[in-house]
Amino acid sequence: MLAARPYRFLRRTLAVGCILAAAALPANRPAAPSAAPTDVAQPTVLRMLQMNLCNSGLAGCYTGHATAKAAEVITAKAPDLVTLNEICAGDLSTLRRAFQTVHPGQRVVAAFQAAGDRPSGDDTRCRNGQRFGIGVLAHVPTPDTPNTVYAGIHPTQDLADPEERAWLCVDVGGAVLACTTHLSATGGYRVALAQCDHLLGTILPTISRDAGDEPTVLGGDLNLRAGPDSDVRSCIPPGHQRVADGRLQHVTATADISLCCRSLVPMNGTTDHPGLLVTLTIDSSRRPA
Repeated sequence: MLAARPYRFLRRTLAVGCILAAAALPANRPAAPSAAPTDVAQPTVLRMLQMNLCNSGLAGCYTGHATAKAAEVITAKAPDLVTLNEICAGDLSTLRRAFQTVHPGQRVVAAFQAAGDRPSGDDTRCRNGQRFGIGVLAHVPTPDTPNTVYAGIHPTQDLADPEERAWLCVDVGGAVLACTTHLSATGGYRVALAQCDHLLGTILPTISRDAGDEPTVLGGDLNLRAGPDSDVRSCIPPGHQRVADGRLQHVTATADISLCCRSLVPMNGTTDHPGLLVTLTIDSSRRPA
């Protein structure tokens, strides 16, 4: 059953649709002459694709072609998990159909979280009137796989920017907590750093702890670089792994998830960010006792 869980440190928590997925953990039974066979969970391997489509219709990087290109990339790369930034609500429906074609026989699920709009107290809107925000696509092994969605607006915002930046996480069957966010691009890097620090240092650890120390991965456009001024590494908790596109998009994960095999996927000028494709290896044996 899908449920949204509120947390007192959030300014606003919004219920969203269903999302994400991971395949059931396989097991083998090694033989031992002096012991009974034991089930040993093997690591789960997922391919994760992060994309920023700049598709509000209002920003200078808008081309009107990013959603179609993203559908081509999903079809070609067949990721297990897609995190999306700067999309309209309708884009998620379009990309969900492409995602379904590469996961036949699986139930595809999707989640969307709108950014807030400070002047109206409602959601930020794309030029076409649809809600503007972030999303997640994935596939689940069975229709009754439990899914819990967590979402909210960052408590720190640039008050000169009407858009209130959001975050979104999904706990899928106790296998992984998958999250995305699009951090502030205005007000200097200090706002984005504060949002990053609170998300990775407070929000995600609290959700993970309540879920039984869930392995956690975050993909998103953090609007931070690994540099002397806006150093994204200052908000990454000790022991976490991180890969990036060399600019503003990052994937970071807790110590029980290994990140490897990073590749950049060209978007051919349809947006101002490449796709960031990463392989996740989730090792449940490394979860805290």
